[in-house]
Amino acid sequence: MARERSVLRIGNASGFYGDRFAAVREMLTGGPLDVLTGDYLAELTMLILARDRLKDPSLGYARTFLRQMEECLGLARERGVRIVVNAGGLNPARLAEELRGLARRLGVEAAVAHVEGDDLLPRRAELGLPDGLLAANAYLGAFGVAACLAEGADVVVTGRVTDAALVVGPGIAHFGWTPADLDALAGAVVAGHVLECGAQATGGNYAFFREHDVDHPGFPLAELRADGSSVITKHPGTGGAVTTGTITAQLLYETGGSHYLGPDVTARLDTVRLTEDGPDRVRIDGVRGEAPPPTLKVGLNRLGGYRNEVVFVLTGLDIEAKAALVRRQFDAALPPGARPAELRWTLARTDHSDAATEESASALLRLTARDPDAAKVGRELGKAAVELGLAGYPGFHLTAPPGPGAPYGVFTAGYVDAKLVEHTAVLPDGRRIAVPPAPVTAETTSVRAELPDPLPPGPTRRALLGLVLGARSGDKGGDANLGVWARTEDGWRWLAHTLTVDRLRELLPETAELPIARHLLPNLGAVNFTITGLLGEGVAAQHRFDPQAKALGEWLRSRHLDIPEVLL
Repeated sequence: MARERSVLRIGNASGFYGDRFAAVREMLTGGPLDVLTGDYLAELTMLILARDRLKDPSLGYARTFLRQMEECLGLARERGVRIVVNAGGLNPARLAEELRGLARRLGVEAAVAHVEGDDLLPRRAELGLPDGLLAANAYLGAFGVAACLAEGADVVVTGRVTDAALVVGPGIAHFGWTPADLDALAGAVVAGHVLECGAQATGGNYAFFREHDVDHPGFPLAELRADGSSVITKHPGTGGAVTTGTITAQLLYETGGSHYLGPDVTARLDTVRLTEDGPDRVRIDGVRGEAPPPTLKVGLNRLGGYRNEVVFVLTGLDIEAKAALVRRQFDAALPPGARPAELRWTLARTDHSDAATEESASALLRLTARDPDAAKVGRELGKAAVELGLAGYPGFHLTAPPGPGAPYGVFTAGYVDAKLVEHTAVLPDGRRIAVPPAPVTAETTSVRAELPDPLPPGPTRRALLGLVLGARSGDKGGDANLGVWARTEDGWRWLAHTLTVDRLRELLPETAELPIARHLLPNLGAVNFTITGLLGEGVAAQHRFDPQAKALGEWLRSRHLDIPEVLL
């Protein structure tokens, strides 16, 4: 890539497999870009692709991306925009092959490269990984992407790389960074983390969404500089907003403490500085980097068993008594030996007193069953529920007839020595370049930040937390991440002293018995929590009502607390 330019403009057009299809065209036509990236690989996506690959070994990649390129590959080449995506999933070589065939059919000249080596399933026994896996993929770094770009690739597809690597790789190729340029790499990692979830950086899923036009937010881009600093912005005239608030929210998403570990660098999130740089422009600088850990994270996907769900509708009076009755009747109706390994009942009190509609007078009692044996969550389970129809509580009905049990997956994380992973850049001409692991590594632990001075005593008022605090939450396997930030210095001082682990357990009773880690990030005016085990075996297992903890932060913001009047 040409190196005379002082700024590299990198956009994003996808935050997950299923994101806005038109975003690729929007980003290519909305303004100047050098590189367009797309993140297609969530933990759940890897399981979906693994099941695709089981049905057809030629699959295992994000087919949506191929259709996007059918529409926009020629446009990208006309505008000189390079494409870097992780849409290769479990089969990047096949996606690269399909793209070359597509380019030939379209009459478009496009040099396509791919990155591989993340798939560790064929080496499971050698690396000591557990049995029964559907997929095992190491999170590779950015230097494979950089090697492909440096050798002239117009399109680079990868399998499982870190989400930020899609941005860091172009930065390495453009600015010539080496593994020793830790601060520059760390700055690019932070920019990559902001871009990776698409419109979440431009007002999507934003706690204070009523302050901005977020009906159709544009996708973000980063103006990346040689020192690793960046300005996050969006194309002119697109919806949404880029503010220190929207960027803070995304920085807290699915992160933890001060050290954000990666295969190329450990980025110090406690050194991040955010400053407004004009309308819809936020500068990120000051980021320090340290040596990465000696191991790579490995995403492990396996079949967990089978699950089924039956939802009983309870209407009007005596909701609690009706729920207790159906539970007793259902337990008695299950034949001996047919009881699933796990039966989980959840009563959602969606009913309202003196309701004007039947639906708003009703509550939902959800039964979730899991078992290694598909038969135990299938016909007998549904039969036991349906046969109560004329013998149960008054108004008995279900939201839908019970269906057969369905398989569910489990995601867990493992770690392998980075030196054992064969990270490889496969160039457009077929040459293969081995990408070595980081030459210097170090074990790191989060730094414990000092508390700010507390606010002086003063009058308080019982009010919603969301009036003064923003939040963003998400999942990491079976754990939930919950980031909370204040919008003023006084708000930060109050937040840091008030929202302790014990207080969080009081406000969110579902977390009361779970391990919780709290991390202070003073530069962001934020507290980040990791709640271990809240999501059970992860999103695919559907352990709770909100299996990815997407709305956990909004639940917290809806709780009441005594808040200093000076903040209200």
